[in-house]
Amino acid sequence: MGVRAMKQFIYLDNAATSFPKPPQVTEAMIHYMSRVGANPGRSGHQLSLEAARIVQQTRESLATLFNISDPARVVFTLNVTEALNTVIYGFLDPGDHVIMSAMEHNSVLRPLKHLEEHDIIALTIAPCDRKGCLDTDALPKLVQRNTKLMVLNHASNVCGTIQDVGAVKAAIGNTPLLLDSAQTAGCYPIDVEASGIDFLAFTGHKALLGPQGTGGLYIREGLNVRPLKRGGTGSMSDTARQPDFLPDALESGTRNNVGIAGLGAGVDFILQEGIDKIRSHEKALTSTLIKALHDVPGLTLYGPLSPERQTATISLTFESILPTGSEHGFGGCGSINLAWMEEGIPINVAGDMLNRDYDILVRVGLHCAPLAHKTLGTFPDGSVRISMGYFNTLEEMEFTAEALCKIAAS
Repeated sequence: MGVRAMKQFIYLDNAATSFPKPPQVTEAMIHYMSRVGANPGRSGHQLSLEAARIVQQTRESLATLFNISDPARVVFTLNVTEALNTVIYGFLDPGDHVIMSAMEHNSVLRPLKHLEEHDIIALTIAPCDRKGCLDTDALPKLVQRNTKLMVLNHASNVCGTIQDVGAVKAAIGNTPLLLDSAQTAGCYPIDVEASGIDFLAFTGHKALLGPQGTGGLYIREGLNVRPLKRGGTGSMSDTARQPDFLPDALESGTRNNVGIAGLGAGVDFILQEGIDKIRSHEKALTSTLIKALHDVPGLTLYGPLSPERQTATISLTFESILPTGSEHGFGGCGSINLAWMEEGIPINVAGDMLNRDYDILVRVGLHCAPLAHKTLGTFPDGSVRISMGYFNTLEEMEFTAEALCKIAAS
């Protein structure tokens, strides 16, 4: 973790994209560009074969990480948004019913709302509590005879709340489950077989530690998805029909192969370090920050506020407003300033102060998840999001807590 010594700032925007990356990622991409460079699967010469080997190795590493028995069922996409859209537009048919949670990202909300508004599907939004937790006991009643799919955000990009995938799958029975693992792939154990995950959408540039422009989709055997695009695959070139086998059916056109090389190095780094080690470190970071901020007047924290039940992401506001509703648990929504009549600090001002005065880089606003903010009670302004990563340190968490306390006191 010596990368941090070179930095004069504290990067806490890992939920948007992880930084820094392991040196192996950059090295793998430079190697591909300088020593390989060819298009895999398009030619028979040695450089094309080497490029194909690199891409296949990344596919196999991802299969190992997620316990996928057949690496061919891992399809590369440009990001998790493309992976989610591939299933939403390629698996659903007119008249289908879909369930999604109230903590979903716009990458799920917008395509499903688009289909609903055009009377193609019916959509039900499963409620979550003020900590972002889905009520799995209520799910069976939401399943209808024509329910074709449930889409679930594995962990919130706003407040880190982790959903119980096994309990959700048990509640919806045979209904296929599409899991959005944008915030968990690479930093939290994911086993598609043990959890009954039918579709796994992931991005490469967050906790998988790869470059931007990479991602992918796992499709369980027996499920078929229509491609979003059709074109050259390097296979079955003698026919005008799109190949019907994976991964070729969903991988038309030249991929971001240099990015896939970097992604493979990131996944191999994770496999070498171990998910348990990564998860343990991020839990320690989360615990340190929560303990330091939980009772600070002028700060409200959102989410479970438990390292066991969330990723290393915390949202907060600088306000003094008591939450409404008798069902609200004070301990689960963070500290409450009893001088609640005082005006709070706008989140954009707080974000600027963190950046300008303390060199702490965070994200403020709605984080492309307005539905989640409505659930948490932070809509329409949003929150200050602090999202840690594997290369952050406990010392940085202590410094960040001190900065937040000073801002709240101001």
